[in-house]
Amino acid sequence: MPDWFVVNVADAPALRHEVAGSYVRFESEGAPFPQVGVNIHVLQPGQPSCRYHRENAQEDFLVLSGECLLIVDDEERMLHAWDFFHCPAGTDHVLVGAGGGPCAVLMIGARVPVEVIHYPVNARAASFGASVSVATDRPTEAYADWPAATKTSLEWPPGRR
Repeated sequence: MPDWFVVNVADAPALRHEVAGSYVRFESEGAPFPQVGVNIHVLQPGQPSCRYHRENAQEDFLVLSGECLLIVDDEERMLHAWDFFHCPAGTDHVLVGAGGGPCAVLMIGARVPVEVIHYPVNARAASFGASVSVATDRPTEAYADWPAATKTSLEWPPGRR
């Protein structure tokens, strides 16, 4: 059986998170892609994609539709459809849904042999519920007060088949 596959976003399994929107990961649970992580994340206005953080791997983000607020190195910047954000390793960041409706973002992250991640306290991110209250290097601590995601179908793209 080949390792390659094709899947339409509308048919891919998705997860819904009441705090952090909905997303399709494309990789099987328990079998992540070895070199890159890829997902499409749909955020409603005010929803953070994750906790404000930095890691030792490059990430890249392409806004496919809608608007979101980028908080990067304690600065705010509005992103619109087709804006691309390159995030080098070690860059503090989070995306937050903005505008009048959903925002879809293609997210791609490098995989490294040993992942190192840090969640700093940040007042800007905190105003969107995206900051930890105590700095940590442990994802389980950073997300301890967030509920688990549930299986769903992605409400994006509109007009899907």
